[in-house]
Amino acid sequence: MSDEGRLIAGRYRILDRVGRGGMATVWRAHDDLLGREIAVKKLHPQPHLDADELATLFERTRREARSTARISHPNVVVVHDVVEDEGVPVIVMEYVPSTTLGALVKEHGPVPPEEAARIGSDVLAALRAAHRAGVLHRDVKPANVLLAEDGRVVLTDFGIAQAAETSTLTRTGQLVGSIDFMAPERLVGGPPGPEADLWALGATLFQAVEGRSPFLRDTAGQTMYAIAMEPAPKVLGAGPLTPLIEALLVGNP
Repeated sequence: MSDEGRLIAGRYRILDRVGRGGMATVWRAHDDLLGREIAVKKLHPQPHLDADELATLFERTRREARSTARISHPNVVVVHDVVEDEGVPVIVMEYVPSTTLGALVKEHGPVPPEEAARIGSDVLAALRAAHRAGVLHRDVKPANVLLAEDGRVVLTDFGIAQAAETSTLTRTGQLVGSIDFMAPERLVGGPPGPEADLWALGATLFQAVEGRSPFLRDTAGQTMYAIAMEPAPKVLGAGPLTPLIEALLVGNP
């Protein structure tokens, strides 16, 4: 049965789907109480997950809402509410008509250095605000950078964000995040810090100007080896951004 037209928590009416990932779907919706357009992010748990894994996933979703709500900044998506629907947590947030940096590069190729600088500056501002609030993003990548129709740049999907004082929600040895945007220190089990988010920003900017992820290989193992052991590839299309991207991708945090 389609979710379109359904009412969540007695006030959020689903309109249409705007994105779907491995673990969640984002819908455009209408807040019938306040009369405004919003977005709702609802988990679609995989059927093979056991009770403990579901509990971890649900708590991670609630953490996303709490983490993002701690950050007040124009370059960070605004969270309005977190509710439950059919026993599954749902995050209610601002609706940002946009495309992602990842989709833009995939469809149109690399962006000019000037545009990459503008986008990177705004993502950096979002990360500085998050870090000041004690929140590490841990999944900075082009797919999580929204390029709004009005020119605003918004960092979204704090789904695996970690507040500095909270324990991690991963099982021993389990990596969470997109491997090709994961800093070397995280791959070897080191504690993530702001430096890991900045490394991921460097990898994001590399993809923006080069059109490809810097360390992505055919398999996860090969990608992890490249990040941990190989030097970063040369930056060719960044112009004056070249030394910045090279510095961000230095392996030592």
